[in-house]
Amino acid sequence: MADFFEHLNEILFLDIETISGAENLEDLPERWQEEWKKKALQLQKSDERDAGELYFEKAGIYAEFGKIICIGVGYFTYKREEDQLIYRTKSYAASTEHETLLEFRTLLEKKPWSICAHNGKEFDIPYICRRMLVNKIPLPEGLQISGRKPWEIKHLDTLELWKFGDYKHYTRLDLLATIFDIPSSKEGIDGSMVNTVYYKEDDLDNIRKYCLRDVEVTARIYLAYQGLPGDLSFEIINLDSPAV
Repeated sequence: MADFFEHLNEILFLDIETISGAENLEDLPERWQEEWKKKALQLQKSDERDAGELYFEKAGIYAEFGKIICIGVGYFTYKREEDQLIYRTKSYAASTEHETLLEFRTLLEKKPWSICAHNGKEFDIPYICRRMLVNKIPLPEGLQISGRKPWEIKHLDTLELWKFGDYKHYTRLDLLATIFDIPSSKEGIDGSMVNTVYYKEDDLDNIRKYCLRDVEVTARIYLAYQGLPGDLSFEIINLDSPAV
């Protein structure tokens, strides 16, 4: 198990929080409003709300219409001599998306991380790549995945790992946490509330904390896949804290 713990320091656990590009559809330039209305026509086949309501509720899901306000990460280090596992966690949530992505890019350039997220291959990673390009930020080596063969991409996905080849099956992060007896990250806020918490309550700090809880749950689920208990004890160091 010590060898596995040492391998863990190559994995960067990750989660992102996204919102609509503006608070209201009317706040967008006319060209953007027209593009969203075309998108809304597709959504309205299963949702009868108007384009403005759908924009506030749904735009953040799409990298073309949303933006990243927080990137949470976590990674392990292992001290073999003391048999001590340490988990360090940090959030990137600058005043602009451009600055947030630049800071995160700096982290990715420090080492050849294996990025691990829940549904990361379908959502988090493509979203980050698209928003970096929108912000005119060159993709770092770890995100240059277009055209590469699957075995050349080092990313991990706790959703994909749970599917075991069953691509019809989607399992929520919180359900997996329940299965493996891991405390829920949904304490007072969940993903559907992020737009409201950001625009209506102006509480980015709450979103940062929620994002980091999701990252820790993802990390614990990955450990559970190795047969380790969901409540495995390890030291947690929050690098957002000024004391660290």
